[in-house]
Amino acid sequence: MNELSVCEGVDVLMEGERVAKIGPRLDPRSVAQTVDARGGVVIPGLVDPHTHAVFAGTREDEFLARLQGLPYDGGGILATAQAVARAREEDLIETGRRYLGEMLACGTTTAEVKSGYGLSLDGETKLLVAVRQLRRSLPMRLVATFLGAHAFPVGIRRDDYILSIITQMIPAVRRRRLAQFCDVFCDRDFYTVAETRTILRAARGAGLRLKLHADELAPVGGAELAAELEATSADHLLKVSEKGMAALKEAGVIPVLLPGTAFTLGLDYAPARRMIDLGLPVALATDFNPGTCLIHSMLTIIGLAVMKMRLTIAEALTAATLNAACALELAEEVGSVEEGKAADLVVLDLENYRQIPYFFGQVPVAAVIQGGRVVYERPG
Repeated sequence: MNELSVCEGVDVLMEGERVAKIGPRLDPRSVAQTVDARGGVVIPGLVDPHTHAVFAGTREDEFLARLQGLPYDGGGILATAQAVARAREEDLIETGRRYLGEMLACGTTTAEVKSGYGLSLDGETKLLVAVRQLRRSLPMRLVATFLGAHAFPVGIRRDDYILSIITQMIPAVRRRRLAQFCDVFCDRDFYTVAETRTILRAARGAGLRLKLHADELAPVGGAELAAELEATSADHLLKVSEKGMAALKEAGVIPVLLPGTAFTLGLDYAPARRMIDLGLPVALATDFNPGTCLIHSMLTIIGLAVMKMRLTIAEALTAATLNAACALELAEEVGSVEEGKAADLVVLDLENYRQIPYFFGQVPVAAVIQGGRVVYERPG
């Protein structure tokens, strides 16, 4: 993670949606368009492998109350679920387009988007259909994750809701090809390890790949379960145990860390330094959502990782690109600037990549290229 390949004074030739060649002084006469980085920095398109970017409503009252000492208990998920139930699909698409467009302008070219604010068959499918429509209309690579097991809806017995996830939601999601992954919030006061195992086994049997919200609030064994099930990633991990980290490494599970959520909630950060020292390929994500993290810039997340989690800038940049792509099983396609891979690039108005955390909170993005096309240019 600390070893970056840095090339100075080179051109990147793109043909179609791919990087065709990287080298000094390539002949520009036969190309249709030239983008001048003006001596700046070009990095791979940023990859955000954990977001809840399609939702309805806002929760600023909850946010402000928490700053005055109200503990986080996850109850706000139900408030957003009520807003989603009232919203039309068109409303969800419009809101999602706004937020995802802002993420694109901050350099994110690939993002995962979870459901989880429906908490019913109709609500979850409505969210995932909105994600599918956004995938078709936005110049971003979007990966959908089914998160029906985000919380428990009011008025339904716990076992009955889990049964509905397994017998109704997962089959509908798979039949309509609405998601690539299934996620479960495995933590204290949410889904137990046994409940999570039951749901994820059903999802895997239906052909969905697996993710977990794991050990955010307490060391309940979510990381160990992710390893047992050979999940693609285990996310959050603020309270992960030494045993859990060892299990993740042994099973090849990607730990996805979300420093923006710890920052917003005022919690201790995940033990990123320990994970990297153990040899775990740490990834970073925003966790952009209406309740616990409104940060949607991966550049800001890189800055937090460097300042608060003691990652080097090289480690943080790797975690936000290639390792994040691994957390979505897309590393052969995106996450690095290589010949043959997708031409997803971000042009930064910086002198060197080490300035990314130095200019924390600023947006130095001059241009974004996705699939070989310029999809964003900074005004002026």
